[in-house]
Amino acid sequence: MAKATIALAGNPNVGKSTVFNALTGSRQHVGNWPGKTVARKEGIFTHHSHEITIVDLPGTYSLSAYSLEEQIARDYLVDEHPRVVVNVVDA
Repeated sequence: MAKATIALAGNPNVGKSTVFNALTGSRQHVGNWPGKTVARKEGIFTHHSHEITIVDLPGTYSLSAYSLEEQIARDYLVDEHPRVVVNVVDA
């Protein structure tokens, strides 16, 4: 089975967790306030013979890492090298 990783990135409160839930079948709590997701969440999406790991990153305005959320997102993108990064703008 082929494997890949997709990271969901973007500003706070744009719907990253909603997209994550739709793709993975998870029920991560979503909220209409910044800082709702402060740790990355991972789930699996299977399409044909492809197992895709979906990673829901905390919302960030910058990759300069001024807050804990920005540091978590930046470190994941720099250190883990996901195959695809989807910039969620408004879900």
